[in-house]
Amino acid sequence: MVKIRVMVADDHPTFREGLCRFLEEQSDIDVIGQAGDGEEAVHLAEELVPDVAIIDVAMPGIDGIETARQIKDTCPDTNILIVSAFDYEAYVLASMRVGAAGYMLKNVPVSELINAVRLLCSGEAVFDLKSVSQVLRHLGNGEQGKKTPAELHRRELEVLKLASKGDSNREVADELGISERTVQSHMVNIYRKLSVGSRTEAVLRALREGWLTLNDLP
Repeated sequence: MVKIRVMVADDHPTFREGLCRFLEEQSDIDVIGQAGDGEEAVHLAEELVPDVAIIDVAMPGIDGIETARQIKDTCPDTNILIVSAFDYEAYVLASMRVGAAGYMLKNVPVSELINAVRLLCSGEAVFDLKSVSQVLRHLGNGEQGKKTPAELHRRELEVLKLASKGDSNREVADELGISERTVQSHMVNIYRKLSVGSRTEAVLRALREGWLTLNDLP
């Protein structure tokens, strides 16, 4: 079995070491490194190139957002999961802008964090629903148009609408009567056409342009 290689960066030893213990208990996950601050995390990621880097948003020196940006610059294939004690809209948006594939609160059950690691490696974006809902509603306010985007084909828009509800690729495929591989292909095209790197960024763009409305969201 090829294990998911994970690095954890957090300046609170209790949280960091506790999370690492839970991760190590999983048969498909291998914790390859721990860092106590952003600078150490950047150097460690460059050396180890983890599949997933779990990064605390608030760390001394280089904060988690800048740490994520630097890691994505040197390790573009590393999936970044930002964790935080706060659901501040600014943190969520900043995480998306630097290419993080996920943002979750620290108070969620550890099983959700573990599942998020697996989802990130399967190409899914994992963002705390409450936090993202606040961002989406803010950005979508006043943009309720129904115009069809010139950039997206009809089927791509259908896929994006279902993805905005949190459906997995398999669920989208079942709903539309197409293969999961076709859904993945549509998502790749959507990301390319909209110049985004995640489902959440695609939904945000669609809301800003009026291609989706708040009624399309869960």
